[in-house]
Amino acid sequence: MKVNTGIKQAFLLFIITTSFSFAQTGAKFRVVLDPGHGGKDFGSIYNGFVEKNIALNVALKVGRILDADPSVEVIYTRKTDVFVNMEDRALTANRASADVFVSLHCNSETKKTAFGTETYFVGNTKNVASIDMAKRENAVLMLEKDYKTDYADYDLQNPGVISGAFALQESVQAKSIELAGKIQEGFLEIKRKSRGVKQGPFWLLNKVAMPGVLIEMGFLSSNDEGLYVNSDAGQDELAQSIAKSILAYKKESASTTAADNTVAIKENVKPKPEPKVVQENAAPVKAEQIKQEVKAADKTEKATAATFKVQIAASSKDLDLKPGNFKGLTDVTKDNSQAIIKYFYGATDDYNKARQLLADAKAKGYESAFIVAYRDGKKITLQEALNK
Repeated sequence: MKVNTGIKQAFLLFIITTSFSFAQTGAKFRVVLDPGHGGKDFGSIYNGFVEKNIALNVALKVGRILDADPSVEVIYTRKTDVFVNMEDRALTANRASADVFVSLHCNSETKKTAFGTETYFVGNTKNVASIDMAKRENAVLMLEKDYKTDYADYDLQNPGVISGAFALQESVQAKSIELAGKIQEGFLEIKRKSRGVKQGPFWLLNKVAMPGVLIEMGFLSSNDEGLYVNSDAGQDELAQSIAKSILAYKKESASTTAADNTVAIKENVKPKPEPKVVQENAAPVKAEQIKQEVKAADKTEKATAATFKVQIAASSKDLDLKPGNFKGLTDVTKDNSQAIIKYFYGATDDYNKARQLLADAKAKGYESAFIVAYRDGKKITLQEALNK
């Protein structure tokens, strides 16, 4: 089938090229901006507000802001009002060996009461609203000429459990969640209501081979919010926020390379410092002094050891840390220093134990849980933690 073959070829190309392009010194951070819909696909239309036009306008504004950073390369799936099929959108990102994929959309609902922003990453969910959202976005596939043949193995009305190598890469999904979180935090800074970071079975996000998110910038069915996202001032503000969040993600993920997705499990052991050698004619070093120096070195080593946790959720809701709120899990902590509150299960300096904690969390139903690492209270990459 055309889709599967094309995606597989792009995935192989991605694997081959990333090992070279990401390893190069000074390689640019590649951002693929995907303005949703286009051409014959208008997207949502309410109160005279047209989704395809708003998505394109904001994407171009985001691109112009990012272009000002010489370390960033911007790639678009479309720059004009044209129809682009799903496969080509995914292939554009995969062939470019992009670092992130950002798809821009506007929301709507029939009651016309909802408003606010939400950012999705790919994942299985039982949430009806998220599944309905994915159905609406996936329905674009039916506008393609040969969709019955090209997507014969995909049930557009019942996406069910997504499949594919990319969806199962924990590192890619973890980074998608990080990017989504930063985008939602950015929206809160410009006083937009956050409806949170969510997951859903989106065909497109499941076919890109890098961290990817789908942003719903506001509800066109809400007249007030529609006026905002359709205005030049509103689009400028949204674009500034999105671009700022992407750059913040880039800064935090400076070590984004192919190795990040294939981190080798290494023993995190450092040899203890050897006792000082007493040279001839040098002042004698007492045995007790040597012991104290070794103890001091041990304390320093322990202070800088990495701590692994399992992130089980990220939400704007501040929940009590009781088992009933976390499917029976105990030893849950949270980081509420930012607008999006992160919840963690367990803490250990042993990566293998962390993997068991991850398995326990997933067994409880936290299918999108992933391992994170901290050192001295600062978040670091798994690669940094394991290579220490």
